[in-house]
Order: sequence, then C-alpha cells, then structure tokens
Amino acid sequence: MARPAPAGRPPRRKRFGQHFLHDPAVIDRIVTALDPHSGEHLVEIGPGRGALTQRLLGRSDCTLDAIEIDRDLAAALRERFTAAHGALHVGDALEFDFTALARARGGALRIVGNLPYNISTPLLFQFLRHAGAIRDLTLMLQREVAVRLAAPPGGRDYGRLAVMLAPAVAAERLFDVGPGAFQPPPRVWSAVVRLTVRAPPLFVVSPHYAPLVAAAFSRRRKTLRNALGELMSREDISACGIDPGVRPERLAPQDFNTLAQALDRAGAGR
Repeated sequence: MARPAPAGRPPRRKRFGQHFLHDPAVIDRIVTALDPHSGEHLVEIGPGRGALTQRLLGRSDCTLDAIEIDRDLAAALRERFTAAHGALHVGDALEFDFTALARARGGALRIVGNLPYNISTPLLFQFLRHAGAIRDLTLMLQREVAVRLAAPPGGRDYGRLAVMLAPAVAAERLFDVGPGAFQPPPRVWSAVVRLTVRAPPLFVVSPHYAPLVAAAFSRRRKTLRNALGELMSREDISACGIDPGVRPERLAPQDFNTLAQALDRAGAGR
C-alpha cells in the first residue's frame, strides 16, 4: 500500500512518473551547472514540490517560467510566483509552445528540470522542434539515456538518439545522481546533462535524415547495406564514400546526412 502524502503536501501520481528531487547537495550542483546570469529567461520542466524551484525563484534578476502537469502540485506552488519574475504554467510540456514563450520573454530560454523517465525521449524531441528558441538545457535524466545522448560514434551506446540530436545540440554528461536523492527513490541511477544548442546547426539537415537514421538503427546489428536495403543499394552507399559493410554505429552524424542527401537527389531526379 502506498504511503499517504504528508499533511499539506499533494500526493504523488504514478502516471506522471514522479520522483521528487530533495537532496540539497544535488540541487546545489544543478544550480552551479546552470550558472544563471542577470536578465536570463529560465524555464523549469516539472517543478514538482518545488525544491529546485525555490532556489531558482531566489534569482530575482532572472525570469522563471515553470511547467507542471499535475494540477495539485501546481496549486501548491502558485503562490510562490509573482508576475514580475515569471509564471507557473499548468499543462503538458510535450505540447508546450517554447517558441512563443521565448518571443514573449524577449530572448532565448535556458531550460532546466528533472524529466520524468517515461517521457524523457519524447520531451527531448519536443525541445529539438523548438531549438531556435532555446539557448541550452540542463536536465536530469535516467543515466542510461544520458549515456546514450553523450556517446561518441563507434560504441555500443551510440545510436538514434545521439544522431538525431547531434545537428542541433552538443551533449555533455555532467554528473551522476543516486536514487537516494529522490522521494520516492527510483530503481535506477540518474545523471545530469547539459545540451547546448548549436548556432548555427552542425549542418543543414536533409528531409530524409530522420527516416534514414530510424531505418539504420532499427537493425543496428546489421551492416548498412542490409539495414538500408529498402532505401539504398550497396552501390548508392558506396557512391557517397561510405563503406556499405560497416554497421550504423560506426558512422558520424554527418555521414548519415550525406546518405540522406543522396536520397534527396534521387527523389529530385524522378
């Protein structure tokens, strides 16, 4: 049986994947890593019970917008916010318009938060869609996801997630966080990562980039000629200066884009 929430504290809702950060030392490290400066526009994803929020609201020289899907938690946090320094938004970060918020605030956003494990990957792709409005992201993720994000080409952890985000952001794994930093403690370790938005992007992304990368890593133990067999022939891959006999995890993001551009040209020639 789940323990009741302490008096005056909203209960945890399992469907939201809530694990509330409470360790002051970890919060200090996150704020230090974020290193907010005067005039910046901060956005916290999933403030929960407000442990990190309180520290960020203490920076009266920054604006803070927080996005919380749990209405009970939002109600408990609302009185901490003043219109002069930010706002609390009740809603789903997966549907939030970060571009509109940046426009309203008059500058790029710096996003921080402890992302729910069950939606962390969709949230990363949501941020990617709004990359032009974001300066950087300091995020708590499941350690496995953090490792994949920062993995270089050639290793077993390198895959679709790293390749898809690479054109838009540079990823850095900052530090790991044990289960005891949360209430209730998760069953896995977490890690804090910094994603810095590239301006300009690493390269202009081909329209075929996403489907080609997805196809390549859907059969990651296969060679390129087998994984991409429905999209490109062995000769097509070789014509790009890439060995069709290598596995997808050996390719840099730019290599995938080179292959995708070949598909662009093939489509234009039809």
